[in-house]
Amino acid sequence: QVQLVESGGGQVQPGGSLRLSCAASGSGFTLDYYAIGWFRQAPGKEREGVSCTSRIDGNTWYADSVKGRFIVSRDNAKNTVYLQMNRLEPGDPAVYYCVADGSIFRPCGSRWYSRPYDYWGQGTQVAVSA
Repeated sequence: QVQLVESGGGQVQPGGSLRLSCAASGSGFTLDYYAIGWFRQAPGKEREGVSCTSRIDGNTWYADSVKGRFIVSRDNAKNTVYLQMNRLEPGDPAVYYCVADGSIFRPCGSRWYSRPYDYWGQGTQVAVSA
């Protein structure tokens, strides 16, 4: 049973930063082998893909809305992926979800934002207000 647990959400002022963590656990599940993504959903809005990272093809894809502000990184020793969110804007508040592909060595692909993912975390809330 694979589990993804997000943490690090909270409230910050516009222009501030947060770092979200996604810790994976489960028998033999090593994050480094799978495509890992971040999605977000704000109240009354559709779910939006934020990023997808695959070590297999070396790509990290970002939504245009976060490109240049958000950065994904990994700590393989901790089996954890991070989403560093900088210069947070009023459009960023949402519940942020970590997702993972269940197929080993499958890359994100150019349509990473609309493809299915096998595992989802419970989400962590991000709020931005003055």
